[in-house]
Amino acid sequence: MRLWTLIKLVAGAVVLAVTVFTGLLVWHVVNEPLGGPFSELVPVKNDPKPVVSLPKANANLPDIDPGAKIFEKASEMIAVGDLPGARERLQNVVSTYPRSKAAPEARRIVGEMNMDDLLSAVHMEGKEVHIVRPGENFSGIASKHNTSLDCIMHLNGLMDLKGLQPAEELVVMPLDLRVLIEPGRKALSLWKAGQFIKEYSLLSADLGSHKAGMVTKISSQSGIIGDRRFTPGTKEYRESEKVFALEKTSLQIRSARPDDDSDKDAHPAAGPGPGFQLSIEDAEELALLLRRGNEVEIRTAAP
Repeated sequence: MRLWTLIKLVAGAVVLAVTVFTGLLVWHVVNEPLGGPFSELVPVKNDPKPVVSLPKANANLPDIDPGAKIFEKASEMIAVGDLPGARERLQNVVSTYPRSKAAPEARRIVGEMNMDDLLSAVHMEGKEVHIVRPGENFSGIASKHNTSLDCIMHLNGLMDLKGLQPAEELVVMPLDLRVLIEPGRKALSLWKAGQFIKEYSLLSADLGSHKAGMVTKISSQSGIIGDRRFTPGTKEYRESEKVFALEKTSLQIRSARPDDDSDKDAHPAAGPGPGFQLSIEDAEELALLLRRGNEVEIRTAAP
C-alpha cells in the first residue's frame, strides 16, 4: 500500500513538472526567449517589439472655433426662413463665445433682428396696450409704463403729443434696458435681463478724469440745436442732436456729426467735453429705446 502511494506521488510530480516545462516552453516561443535549455531545444530569434509613439501636436493646425460652427448653422437656418432658431443660435454665439471670430457678425445680425421686433407696433411681445383714461397725459402714461415719449410717438405713428382722447388705445413698451459701455472696444451695447439686444460703435470714447469703471444711470435726455436745448416731445427735439446725461459724472452719451473733430480743433472751448459719441443715426435709435433711470455700466477693463 505504501509502495502504491509513493508511485502516485512520483507520477503526480512528473505530470506537474511536464506541465510547468510546457508552459515555459510556450512562453519562450510566443512571448520572450528564456535562454538556457529552452533556446537549445527551440531556437527563437529575439525581435524587439516596435515602440509606438503618438504624433506631436501640429502648431499649424487651425484652432477649433465652436462659435463659428454655431454661426454657420444659424446662417443655414436664416436661409430656410427659421429666424427664431437662427436668433437663438446667434444669441448663443454672442453670450457663450464672445471672442469667436464669428461673434462680431453675430452681434450685428441679432441686433438687427431685435430692432425689427422692438420698434415694430405689430410685434407685441414685450409691449402693452394702454387705454387712455380721462385726465391722463402723455408724460404720465410714459412714467407709468417706464417708457419714453419718443417711444410712444414712434410705436403709435404720432407726429406730436396733442389730441389725446379718453378710451384711446396706445401701444407702449417698458424700456427696461441696461447700457454697457466699453471704451477700450469703442462699443456701446444694450442688454435686457442678461440677454444681448444690440451693439453700437462709438466714434469716440473720452473718459476725461474718470479712469476707473463705474455704474451710473441716465439722469436726463434732451436735444441740442446750436446753443439751444430742447426736451422730448417738442417739434424742435425731433431735429436735434440727442444727448443723454449720466448721474454722478459729467460724462455724456451724445450724437456727433462727421465734422465734429475739425470743429473742436478750430474752437477747443466749444467741444462737447468728455463722453461717448455715436453717429446721428445710432443716437436717434437710442433715443427710442432709452429713458431716464436706465442703468449704465462703464467697463474700463476686460472681464
